[in-house]
Amino acid sequence: MTSAASTGATGADGRSTAKRLLFGTAGVPHSADGDSTVKGIERVAALGLDCLEIEAVRGVKLGVDTARQIKERAERHGIKLSLHAPYYINLLSPEEGKRLASQKYLLSAVRVAQLCGAGSVVFHAGYYRQTSPEEAYLQIKTSLAEVLSVLKSERNAVTLRIETMGRPKQFGTLEEVLFLCRESEGLEPCLDFSHIHAREGRVNSFPEFDRILRKLGRKLGPGALKNVHFHIAGVDYGRIGEIKHLDLKESNFRYDEWIEALKENAVAGTVICESPNLEADALMLKKLYGSKR
Repeated sequence: MTSAASTGATGADGRSTAKRLLFGTAGVPHSADGDSTVKGIERVAALGLDCLEIEAVRGVKLGVDTARQIKERAERHGIKLSLHAPYYINLLSPEEGKRLASQKYLLSAVRVAQLCGAGSVVFHAGYYRQTSPEEAYLQIKTSLAEVLSVLKSERNAVTLRIETMGRPKQFGTLEEVLFLCRESEGLEPCLDFSHIHAREGRVNSFPEFDRILRKLGRKLGPGALKNVHFHIAGVDYGRIGEIKHLDLKESNFRYDEWIEALKENAVAGTVICESPNLEADALMLKKLYGSKR
């Protein structure tokens, strides 16, 4: 069986999944009967959610047999999958060996994602350290060009997605991400609005959300609004930017206005909830999205 979420077919609710937002969790829901990705897929489906992001943030440790089982179960339940690459990837390391290793980690994540049937791999690019933003941009662009070239030669159709980051010391402002995606064939963004909010201390109202979505369409083309990958959570932040994730209702993030902006711009794609209250917040967002006209 082919996943309705990944093909744009009709979902369980009778609506085309190609023209709407899918909601799911970052990792296995807390209420799952076990901590495996397979159990997570089954629980996401039972809850009425649409997608799940495999959290390989501490390393890609899935074997071939497990990956194939994940793919089969996701296709059976119509659950769209993505994968988050390891946190320790750093394409800006001052050590060449670590930069090369980071490229290998990223390639490994994408290859495993393909076996799992995941459509996207999300990653953090690195830290500026003593590198200027201009130098960092060129270094990351060069490193990713090499990774994307290998994936193209392997005919790997998984989409590589660079994430907007929540701290000033991290590469990944909205502008950096959008410009890099525009200049790198095969690279697309993962827009984490909680990170954008924490990094800038603003971007927390309908006009600001709307402005960012319109900028996405201008920079990457109208089609970018029909295949967006979002991360969302409540967020505690300060002078250093993001401190920790919070449940949406315990934060100051105006998620109702965010949903309104997504509806206003007819955005389609995937929303991955990263708040501590994973499935509850994902279900709340899906319900709110369904109630907006």
